[in-house]
Amino acid sequence: MKDPAARDDAIDRAHRAAIAAGEPGYLDPETGFFAFTSATLTANGTCCESGCRHCPYGYSPG
Repeated sequence: MKDPAARDDAIDRAHRAAIAAGEPGYLDPETGFFAFTSATLTANGTCCESGCRHCPYGYSPG
């Protein structure tokens, strides 16, 4: 997927679908890597400081 807006839209759709289905995460539509949902990360209770895409704690590496 070369269009950043299309990529972001696909990620958003996959994230919302996983949350709606009660799944802990989804496969990234571009890379195939597993990404945890914000709901799963929130349920963990603390930030792992790994730079998760949907980090509910506001962590950003760098």
